[in-house]
Parts: sequence; C-alpha cells; structure tokens
Amino acid sequence: MIAIWSVASITFKEGIKNRVIFGIFIIALLLFAATTVVTTLFMRDIVKVAVDLSLSTVSFSGLLTLLFVGVNLFGKDLDKRTIYMVISRPISRSEYLIGKFFGLVMLSLTVVVFLGILSALPVIISKNFYYYSEARFNWLIFFLAVVYIFVKLAVVSSVITLFASLTSNSFIALVLSLVTYIIGQSTESVRLLLASQVEKIEVSPVVSYMVDAAYYIFPNFSAFDLKTQAAHGLSISPSYILWTGLYAVFYITVAVAIGTLAFRRREFP
Repeated sequence: MIAIWSVASITFKEGIKNRVIFGIFIIALLLFAATTVVTTLFMRDIVKVAVDLSLSTVSFSGLLTLLFVGVNLFGKDLDKRTIYMVISRPISRSEYLIGKFFGLVMLSLTVVVFLGILSALPVIISKNFYYYSEARFNWLIFFLAVVYIFVKLAVVSSVITLFASLTSNSFIALVLSLVTYIIGQSTESVRLLLASQVEKIEVSPVVSYMVDAAYYIFPNFSAFDLKTQAAHGLSISPSYILWTGLYAVFYITVAVAIGTLAFRRREFP
C-alpha cells in the first residue's frame, strides 16, 4: 500500500506541474466567462443555460486533462526509461500500475473540485440578475452532477490505464481512449434510437447486435451525465445514484484488473 501511494503521489505531482494543465485551466476560465455573456442572449431559461454550460465546461476540461496530461504520464516513464528504475525497486508491476491509476484519479479530483467551485459563479450571477419565478434549481443536484463528473473521469482514468498497459505508444493510447469515450458517450442514445425506429424502418440484425455489444462492452458514460437533471431541477432517485456508482466501481475494477494482468506479462524494449 505504501508503494502504491508513493507512485500515486509522484504521478499526481508530475501531472499538476505539467504546463498543459495550466492552459486547460485558462481555457476553462474563458469558457466560464463566455457562459456569463452567452446567458444574457436568452430571454428565458437563463439559469438552465448557465448550469448546462458550466457543467459541460467542467466535464470537457477534466477530459482534456486526462487525455493530454494523464496519457503522457504513462508514456513519459517509458520514453525516459525511468520505469526500469521503478520496477527494479521493491515494487511490483501491479503496484506501479495501480499507483499510476490512483495518481490520475487524484489529478481528476483536483481539477473537478477547482473547476466545480468556479462553475458555480456563472450560475450565481444568472440567479441573482436574471432569475425568474418559474425556474427550478437545486444546488444539491448541481453539485451531485459535479460529483458524477468526477466519477466519469475516474472511469476514463481506468480506460487510460488499461490502454497504457497494452501499448508503449502514447498516441495509440490517446486515440483508443478517445474512441472509447466517444462510443461510450453515444451508445445509449443510438440504442434508444434504433429501438424507437424498429417499427418504422427495417434495421439490420447485424447493426443491432453490434450496437448491443458496444453498449455492454464499452462504459456507458452518458449514465454519469446529470446536466439535464441539474439544469431543470429534477430529482434523482437514490437507487439511480447507488447503481450508477456501483457500475462505475465495477467497470473501474475490471479495467484496472485486466490492465494489471497485461502489464505483468509485458516485456519492455
């Protein structure tokens, strides 16, 4: 456990010192500022627009951090050959990979907490200056949506860990992680679309099987998206929160376990 924490701590410090992350923070700040301006262009539903755009900024910035900083944290050890120094010490490959994963999770948590606090500013401004009596908004649901953005990023971290354990090329790991995210974000919508159109148009069984396979194999990232509920002030059932959290834990466990097994059998050049 000490070895895992040491690797996680080093990974987190390397990630937080990366210059790219400061660029992402600047982009996020500009998007928050743009949100405040854009909301003034709407006649109604200003609070809803502010909530939607603010949460989207947090999610987008967190994803950029993992894809452009997190992936490189794995590739750097291979490129600079520092991984040989690590695994030559009394630390197993499994501890190294798990430590890297937790380092990414800590980095994601820092980004989400920082940007989650900032994301409340456009909402506060819109509520104070453009609030209307018909608006439905709940701060608890808003911050619950922020929490589940972090949960989604934790799942993305496990996916990055899996692909980084399979390949030495950072670009390939980046592309595979991005493709997985895009598929996981859209499979539920595509599945529902096919189900609604099955009586109107003839859908090939092969297409249906491929969509169903993708739905069960790839992580369902849309399940962690609570922007709609937060924007409209809709209540979220405790069972949904529980089962979605358990689904995230299950997928993270499976992805990291497979990555650990592959990393233990891997030969370094």
